[in-house]
Amino acid sequence: METVQVVVLALIQGISEFLPISSSAHLILPSQLLGWPDQGLAFDVAVHLGSLAAVLIYFRSDLWQLTRGCQQALSARQFNAELHLSLLLVLATIPAVLFGLAVSISGVDEAMRSIAVIATTTLLFGILLGVAERFVRGKPMSAIGWRDALLIGLAQALAIIPGTSRSGITITAALLLGYSREVAARFSFLMSIPIILAAGSLKTRDLIAQAEPVQWSVLFIGALLSGVSAWLCIRWFLAVINRIGMLPFVVYRVLLAALLFLIYFS
Repeated sequence: METVQVVVLALIQGISEFLPISSSAHLILPSQLLGWPDQGLAFDVAVHLGSLAAVLIYFRSDLWQLTRGCQQALSARQFNAELHLSLLLVLATIPAVLFGLAVSISGVDEAMRSIAVIATTTLLFGILLGVAERFVRGKPMSAIGWRDALLIGLAQALAIIPGTSRSGITITAALLLGYSREVAARFSFLMSIPIILAAGSLKTRDLIAQAEPVQWSVLFIGALLSGVSAWLCIRWFLAVINRIGMLPFVVYRVLLAALLFLIYFS
């Protein structure tokens, strides 16, 4: 991979992983517009590890509180808020893991990566994100129960379809359930930790099985750029989301879908 390709793809992954704009929709553009070859499995693993590191570092205090709270609950044999939230995150992760395994086994994942599919999902789920804005009621994180966690988790499973956007669909689901924008985003980002970890583990297993030669300098640069850009995006998004709302991302997705349709039909 050339240096410019490494930089551009790593930044695309880092920026689009946590914003509700679909990383798959953006990663298809360089190959279509610039004729770049596929970046390979090793690079995919590296940039996903960078994204995982970003969310772990940003939410390190939240994760530490959850860990301590779970330890205290287990020691005292008493249910508490931290254990409750941790179990909700586990529950919300299960549908995506099961759906992902089913899609992988069936072999239909490659068929879903067409420009037509990505453009359609980018448009439809972008519009749904705009509709969800009308349902914002400001419910706090403490109001999330088993039903809502499962519903948001089922929405996350849809992100297996390229163009949907994992963060976009989970934030949409939380907004439709009446949660505030900040709560929807924070819960979505916390949900990303186990799912990115699971996806990265599967990709790492496949990488080991392929035994391809590895360019360690390329992987390091990719992981670093992806991680830094992802951390900055998380910080910026949570700082401005209550002010700007979801409309800018809805408009952006509609325009992106139009560009993808133009490429598809040209």
